[in-house]
Amino acid sequence: MKTLWRYSLAGLLILIPAWATFLILSALLSTVNHLIGDLLVHIGLAANPFIGLILFIFLVLTTGAIATHVLGKQLIASTERWINQIPLVRSVYLTLKGMTDLFQFRSRFGRSTVVAFPFPRDGVWALGFVMGAAPPTVQVEPTTNLLMIFVPTALHPFTGYLAFIPEHQIRPLNLLPEDAMKMEFSAGFYKPGAGWLSAPKTSA
Repeated sequence: MKTLWRYSLAGLLILIPAWATFLILSALLSTVNHLIGDLLVHIGLAANPFIGLILFIFLVLTTGAIATHVLGKQLIASTERWINQIPLVRSVYLTLKGMTDLFQFRSRFGRSTVVAFPFPRDGVWALGFVMGAAPPTVQVEPTTNLLMIFVPTALHPFTGYLAFIPEHQIRPLNLLPEDAMKMEFSAGFYKPGAGWLSAPKTSA
């Protein structure tokens, strides 16, 4: 029964954002086709769904180009700050943005080591991702090496805390980054396979 529940939860974590993305893209494409169709009818031309598809692809590429530009990033950040001031819209937007950002998870954290460490105080443990050694200016402990650990928080997968933890306090786990993220966003309902609390296996 536990295995069935674990499989069901893992399936939902994959299908829900995928289905939401499909519905959103379908709605966007339908809206573009509708607007273009009305415009073509008004100027006396026959509506063509391929024109809407081409314009939709152009819209996606243009938005991506703007989002990767410095000014575009500032514009998006200002828009998100404005959205955060509207309670209902904020909840919907952050939920959907969290789902889309989850698709970029593998490229950002796919090779990170999952660890457990005391956070935010001794006696309380948290899951985190090793981002590398802390910069020399932050290495304030002469007797130990500080590592940068990112601690994600739900609902948005890329918000959280950057902690500087002594290396001897970190316990590497036999847990894939994807499984660690599923545990975070399911509030512990997702159960990874047996042995995940042990040290990761190293190839000989």
